[in-house]
Amino acid sequence: MKNRTYNIIFHTHTVSGIVISVVLYIIFFAGSFSFFRDEIVNWERNQSVEITDDIQLDFDKTLDSIHQNYNLFGRDVELKKYYIEQRVAVSMSASKDSITANKTEGSKFFYLDTKNNTEHTYDDSYSLGEFLYRLHFLAQVYYPIGYYLSGFVAFFFLFAIITGVIIHWKKIISNFYVFRPLAKLKVMWTDAHTTLGLIGLPFQFVYAVTGVFFMIKLLLVAPSVLFLYGGNDAKLYEDLEYTHPQYQFENNAISSNFSVNSYVASTKKLWNDFEVIEIHIFNYGDENMHVLVNGHLNYGSKFNGSGETIFNVKTGEIVSKKSPITKTSYLDGVKNVLYRIHYGDYGGYPLKIISFILGLISCFVIISGVMIWLVARDKKNIPEKKRRFNERVVRIYLAICLSMYPITALSFIAVKVIQPANSSFIYYFYFIGWLLLSLFFMLKKDLHFINKYTLLSGSIIGFFIPISNGIMTGNWVWEAFINQQYQILFVDLFWIVLASITLWVSFKLKQVHKK
Repeated sequence: MKNRTYNIIFHTHTVSGIVISVVLYIIFFAGSFSFFRDEIVNWERNQSVEITDDIQLDFDKTLDSIHQNYNLFGRDVELKKYYIEQRVAVSMSASKDSITANKTEGSKFFYLDTKNNTEHTYDDSYSLGEFLYRLHFLAQVYYPIGYYLSGFVAFFFLFAIITGVIIHWKKIISNFYVFRPLAKLKVMWTDAHTTLGLIGLPFQFVYAVTGVFFMIKLLLVAPSVLFLYGGNDAKLYEDLEYTHPQYQFENNAISSNFSVNSYVASTKKLWNDFEVIEIHIFNYGDENMHVLVNGHLNYGSKFNGSGETIFNVKTGEIVSKKSPITKTSYLDGVKNVLYRIHYGDYGGYPLKIISFILGLISCFVIISGVMIWLVARDKKNIPEKKRRFNERVVRIYLAICLSMYPITALSFIAVKVIQPANSSFIYYFYFIGWLLLSLFFMLKKDLHFINKYTLLSGSIIGFFIPISNGIMTGNWVWEAFINQQYQILFVDLFWIVLASITLWVSFKLKQVHKK
C-alpha cells in the first residue's frame, strides 16, 4: 500500500472513530446491559418466570375477561409476548362494526399480567431494563432522530472497523500477541487498542451491520419504495411480511362457540417444541373470524424455525400454514438471523455473559482509541494552548462516558427503593444524575481521578444493589437460591462479581499511577 493511501485510510479511521466515540460508547455500554434486559425487569418486579418464549396463558378465559371490559366484537385483537417476563402485550383495533364502534373506545394497548390478569399501561410497565435497552439505540432522543442517529453511528463504526483492519492487516497477527504495559503511554494504549480490537472484531462487525439494518433500513429501502413500488410503502411491507393478511368483516355474529386454546393446541401438535409467541384474532366474534397462531421452534431444536397457522373459526379449518420444519425462505432467513444474532437470546446465559464481556471490551477499545489520539498530540512541538484544548476534550469525553457506570448502578437501587418507578422517574433520575456526575468529574480536571473514581464509586454502589433488594423485598441472595428464583439471583450475583472486578481494577489504576 502506498504511503499516501495508508495515511488517508489512517486519518479517516481516526476521524470517524473520534466523531462517533461518545455516542458509540453509550450504545455499547447500554447495549451490554441490554443482554440482561429480561433479568433486570424481573429482578425489579421481584418476579421469576419460566425461561421460555411460549405464552403461558389460558387464552379463552383471558379473552372472555377482556371482552367483558371492552366489547371485542368486530375488533382485531393481538396478544404477543415480546420478552421473557410475566406480562404480554395486548393490542386491539377499533371495532369494524359502526354501531358497536360508537359505544366503545377506539384502539387500545396495554400489558396483561399472565398470573393475575391485571392490566398495566406502558408507563407503569416501564422499567430500568427497558430504559437501558432503549438507550442503546437512543430511543429517548426525539423520534425518529435518535433511531437514525444510532443507525448512522453504526454505519460509521462499520467504516472504522474496515479501515482499522486495512491499517493493521500486515501485522494483525503479530501485533495481537504484543502488549507492553510498562512502555510509553502511546505504545501501551496502541497495544491494548489493537489486541482487544482484534478479540472483539467479529462481535463488533456483527453489531455494526445489524445496527445499520435495524435503525436505518427505512432509508435504505426508500429508493425501492419510490421506484419499484411507486411510493406504495404498504405493498412493500406486505411483500416483506411485516403485516398481517386482511379478512373482510361480515357484520354477522358467529353462531358457534370457539376456543382459541384449541387452535393453539392444534398448532403445537403439528410441530414438536413449537413455542407460541403471538395470537392474532381477526374480526372477533364475526362470521368471518380468523385466528393466527405464530411462533417458532425452540432454539435447541432449530435456530431459525419460525412458523404460523391461520384458522377459519367458522369451519375450524387451517386456511394458511407456514411450517418451521421445512426449508426456511430467504426472506425469513435474513430477518430472523439478523434479529437472533443481534439479541443473542438463543444460547442462554453463557452466550449473554460472553456478549456482555465483549460489549465492555468494545467500550475499552473506544476509550483506548481516544487515549491514543490524546497521547499522540501531547508533544513538545504542539502549542501549549492546543495541548490543553485536546486534554479538555478528552476529559469531557471520559467524564460523560465513564460516569455511566456509577449512575447505572445507582439507578438499580433507585428503582428498587421507589416502587412503582415509572418512565418519568427513571428518565429524570438517570439523566439528571448522569449530568451531575459528568459535571463533577469534568471540574476535577484530572484524567486519573476520573478513571479511578468512576470505577470505585460504581463498585461501592454495585455492592449495595443485592443489599437493597434484600431489604426491600426480603428476597436475599440465599433466599432466591433456595426458592429457585434464578433470574433474581442472577442479577444480584452479577453485580457482586462486576463490582468486585471493577474494584480490583480501580486499585490497580492506583498502583500504575504511583509508578
